[in-house]
Amino acid sequence: MSTAPQINYETSPERYKHWTLAVDGQIATLTMNVDEDGGLKEGYKLKLNSYDLGVDIELHDAVQRIRFEHPTVRTVVITGGRDRVFCSGANIFMLGKSSHAWKVNFCKFTNETRNGLEDSSRHGGLKFVAAVNGACAGGGYELAAACDEIILVDDRSSSVSLPEVPLLGVLPGTGGLTRLTDKRKVRHDHADIFCTTSEGVRGQRAKDWKLVDEIAKPAQFADTVRKHALALAGKSARPAQANGVKLTPLKRTQSENAVDYEFVSIAIDRANRTATLTVKSPTVAQPKDAAGIEAAGVRWWPLQFARELDDAILHLRTNEPDIGTWVLKSSGNAQAVLDVDATIAANRENWLVRETVGFLRRTLARLDVTSRSLFAFIESGSCFAGTLLEVALAADRSYMLALPDDPQQAPRIALSELNFGVYPMVTAESRLARRFYGDESTIERVREAKGEPLDAARAMELGLITADPDDLDWADETRLALEERASMSPDALTGMEANLRFNGKETMETRIFGRLTAWQNWIFIRPNAVGELGALKVYGSGTKAQFDLNRV
Repeated sequence: MSTAPQINYETSPERYKHWTLAVDGQIATLTMNVDEDGGLKEGYKLKLNSYDLGVDIELHDAVQRIRFEHPTVRTVVITGGRDRVFCSGANIFMLGKSSHAWKVNFCKFTNETRNGLEDSSRHGGLKFVAAVNGACAGGGYELAAACDEIILVDDRSSSVSLPEVPLLGVLPGTGGLTRLTDKRKVRHDHADIFCTTSEGVRGQRAKDWKLVDEIAKPAQFADTVRKHALALAGKSARPAQANGVKLTPLKRTQSENAVDYEFVSIAIDRANRTATLTVKSPTVAQPKDAAGIEAAGVRWWPLQFARELDDAILHLRTNEPDIGTWVLKSSGNAQAVLDVDATIAANRENWLVRETVGFLRRTLARLDVTSRSLFAFIESGSCFAGTLLEVALAADRSYMLALPDDPQQAPRIALSELNFGVYPMVTAESRLARRFYGDESTIERVREAKGEPLDAARAMELGLITADPDDLDWADETRLALEERASMSPDALTGMEANLRFNGKETMETRIFGRLTAWQNWIFIRPNAVGELGALKVYGSGTKAQFDLNRV
C-alpha cells in the first residue's frame, strides 16, 4: 500500500467545506466559497477561491447529487461566494509543493469533472451557467468554459484570464487552450494575446472576443443570469416532476491488499505490481419497468455498480500509483446482465435510466483514460456480457480461456444492443467501433451475433478477443504476459497505450486528454516550471523566474 495518506473520493453535502448547493425549482445554484484552511494537504492556504483536489471532489459530488437527487433541476448556476472573486484557479502553492504524479492525477480528475458537465449537457439535458461575479483566472476560467454559457459582471474590474504561461511557465492544462479554440471558437490571434496577458480581459472586449457569452452591469447581473438559466432550462429534457434518488454512502471494506464492494472487488499483488479488478453481475431479480427502477433507486444494480466501479478506479489511480497493470475479470450470471440491458434499452427515456447510463458512460470513459495497462482475463464463471463486456472491450488486450473438450465450463461472452453506441468513449465512438476502426461490415457481422453466447473460438473469429489459450497454456501465457508488461518502462507504456486507445478522429476531449495533457506533463517536469528557480516554484516569493532560453 502506498505510504501516502489515502484519498477518499466519497463525500456528502453536510461535509462540504467549499461549496453550497441551493435548489430553487428548476434552477440550482452552486456557490464556491473556499475555506482557506480546508486544503486536502498541509502547507498551503486556499486563498482567493483557489482550489485543490478536495475542492474538486466536492464539486464532483455536488453535480452527481443534482443529477440523481434533484431530477427536476434543469440548469445549474455556478458562481463565486467571495467579494469580487469568482475563482482564481488551481492553488499555485499546492502545485509547487506537489509531486509530478500528484499534479498529473489532480489535473486528470479536474479534467474529468469539467468534461462531465459538458457530458451531462450533451446527453442528459442538465445545463450549466457560469455567473462570473469577480476575478476569474486560470482554472477558474476553465471551470466557467466547461459551462454552456458564461455571464461576466461588467464592473470595470472583473476579468477572465488564463495567466499560466506568463506567470507560472505552464499551460492552462484542464482544457483551457482546447476550449478556447474547439468550443468557444476564439480567434487564434486573440487566444494568443489572452493566454500571454496576465491581467486578463474585461467587459465588452471579453464578449467581442467570444471569451464570454454576455456581460451585465452589477445592478442587472442577477436578472441576466437568471434569464439565461431559464432559457437553457427550456432546452432541457429533464422531468418537470420526479422523486430523486438519495446517493447513500457506499458499503466498502478495505484491507492492505484488497477493497471489496458488493459488485466490484480489488485484489492487489504487490510483488508483481498488479491489481485484479473483478466486476459482478446482479445477484437478485432486477425491476423490469420504470416504476420498479425508481422504486429500487440507489440499489438498482446498474446504478450501484457504476458508483462502485467509479470509486474503485479513483481509489486505484490515486492511492496505488505503483500498481501498473490492472487485470479485469468478471463473475456471475451473464443472462442477468443481458436482462438488465434489455430493461435499460426499453426505458431509455426514463430520467433515472438516462442518468444511470450517463454515469456508466463517464465511468467507463474514466477507465479508458486511466494510465495503467488493462488486461482482460475471461475465465470459467465470467459474465462479460452487454454492459459488463464494455469493461473487457476497454482493455489493451483480452485473453479468453478455450475449453473445447469441456463446453459446460467454457467461458462465454455476449453482446447486447448497449454495446453498439450507448456508452461512447470520449472519441464519440463505441468501443466496438474503435476496435474495428469504424468498419461497418465488420461491426454488422458482430451485431448479427448479438445475444449469442460466444465461446473462445467464436469470439476469436469475430475479432472480439486477443488470444484464446487452452487450459494447458492458460497459466503460462497469462503469467508471461503480465511479467513482460511489468518489465517495461511505465512512461513508454503510458504514451503507447494512450495513442493506441484513441484512434480515429479527434474530439475536444481527446485533445484535452491526449495532446494538451502530454504537453503539460512534459512542461511539469522541465526546470523552467519546476526547477529551483522555475516559475511554478518561485511564484509569490518575490524572486524572478530564471528560464533556460533554449527552445526544445
